[in-house]
Amino acid sequence: MTESLLKQKIDHLPQSPGVYQFTDNNGQVLYVGKAKRLRNRVRSYFRDSRGHDGRIKVMISKIADVEVIVTDSEAEALILENNLIKKYHPRYNIMYRDDKSYPYICLTQGERPRVFPTRTVQRDGSKYFGPYDHVGHMRRMLETIRKTFGLCTCAVTPRMVDKTKGMPRWHSCFDDYLQSCSGDRDPEEYKAVMENVERMLNGKTEELIRNLKEEMQIASDAMEFEQAARLRDAMESLVKYNRKMKMVASEQVNRDLFALAVDDELGEACGVLLKIREGKLIGKFHRFLKNIASSGEGEMVQSFMEDYYTGQFAGAIPDEVYVSHDLPDPDPLLEYLWQQLGKKVPIHEPKIGEKKHLINMALSNARLILGERKLEKEQAERQRIPQAVKDLKEYLHLQRLPRRIECFDNSNIQGSDPVASMVCFVDARPRKSEYKRFNIKTVTGADDYASMKEVVARRYKRVMQEGHQVPDLIVIDGGRGQLNAALEALDEIGFRDHCEIIGLAKRLEEVFLPDREAPVMIPKTSSALKLLQRSRDEAHRFAINFHIDKRSKRTLQTELTNISGVGDKTAANLLKKFGSVKNIASVGLEELQEASGPKTGQLIFDYFNKTGKEK
Repeated sequence: MTESLLKQKIDHLPQSPGVYQFTDNNGQVLYVGKAKRLRNRVRSYFRDSRGHDGRIKVMISKIADVEVIVTDSEAEALILENNLIKKYHPRYNIMYRDDKSYPYICLTQGERPRVFPTRTVQRDGSKYFGPYDHVGHMRRMLETIRKTFGLCTCAVTPRMVDKTKGMPRWHSCFDDYLQSCSGDRDPEEYKAVMENVERMLNGKTEELIRNLKEEMQIASDAMEFEQAARLRDAMESLVKYNRKMKMVASEQVNRDLFALAVDDELGEACGVLLKIREGKLIGKFHRFLKNIASSGEGEMVQSFMEDYYTGQFAGAIPDEVYVSHDLPDPDPLLEYLWQQLGKKVPIHEPKIGEKKHLINMALSNARLILGERKLEKEQAERQRIPQAVKDLKEYLHLQRLPRRIECFDNSNIQGSDPVASMVCFVDARPRKSEYKRFNIKTVTGADDYASMKEVVARRYKRVMQEGHQVPDLIVIDGGRGQLNAALEALDEIGFRDHCEIIGLAKRLEEVFLPDREAPVMIPKTSSALKLLQRSRDEAHRFAINFHIDKRSKRTLQTELTNISGVGDKTAANLLKKFGSVKNIASVGLEELQEASGPKTGQLIFDYFNKTGKEK
């Protein structure tokens, strides 16, 4: 859609509540928002861009079309917006990052409702209580329900439930074996019990304790002592659970506290909800928010609250709500809460007193959780294993992941100045601080096999002696011959069983394994082969540079040290100052004498000038 057509479309949008969707040229949803008046809200994006930050400006530049859905109220727009965000995951909306599925307690519908733990929320008419931040809190609640009401609380699938009784079949339920399953109760009694369970899940424990005490007294007066004993045990179980709940408010009030902390370096925020029922803290819930660069703290708190209350949280709405930051547009949420409860739920940002203290407690929790997440992320970055490392293990059938690779190569020219190198790759990245260079000491002439044997033996003898980190994989640049030489070295020093070793031949990029006759051919496009090639090429480069450096020093210093009266130290100082023998030969007498002394300077000057004249 052209810019002019888009402007015309926006000018003709209705002044009604609803939801708008921005899409790009490919039809991808960029952003979903709600509005009290659609035309005014959408038009505000295009009128003046000075108030927008960079992220929103980029989004606006990508907008190719806008679609709107008109609703009857702001509350309906709120629910629709939430559903569309979860459906399309727009790039520029605040999104939620969860590393796990939270546990809930499910209360099913029907003549014989069941109560059990689950991590899957389904829109099947059941009521879900939670989510619980810690599975231990949920289990403690279920255990109390089982002891107080004598209900089966085992987690079973629909196929395991006897539909005629609303209880698990005998062979699938341990509670039934202990005769604590509840399928044989009178329907009216069962219904009353489930109503009490729902009260308990909503945090109304004080009322339940009073009711159980009254029922126990009635049963005792009627001399139904067995029933009175069961009610006594149930009441004691509930009282014990109630004592474990932390009292945080002086009044027996039902409150929800929403707080939010932001970490700009992490690029995320953490929203925390503290659920207070009858003055006691009965639950804590948190979520991580991403895509927050263009969002204010109040906007993020509101988004967190809207996502929470429009989910399936039966009975989760309290009498009052307190927030850590003022909400920019609370009207849709207030209207939605009013529809759910039939009364207004006040939402305030406390400034002083007990409520401010509780909000600060929620903020401390949010900051603590963000700090833990940041630490976990840093550890994950350090421990992240690249796909190339995983693929290499699979292709070569290695015993462990080759996270640390040490690769060897030799370098010489017709046997002169033989050297070798070892490079180290950790998680597919070079670790240059652990590169090693070797002068070949025991081999005369160009003998690659013997040179490889020497350096491998020297390297891993030192690793054993000094307790250095053992590599996961040794890579030898060369074919079967070089690999066998390295294997002999490892056998002689007793290092063969400490790690695995392969040879990489350059001609066909064949990989040779110790106990396999035929080489392995890794696909040319594989990241695993590219990792081996990079380590081999890096070892070759490092060895060549060392060889060139060594040969240059030898050849340059030879001519200087041939001059009678010029030693190695003087030659090295002159080369360091002038850079090369050629430069030294062209320097004047005074400059040479200043650098090496009157007598030595004269000797060097006479040598090069005499040599030049003879030539």
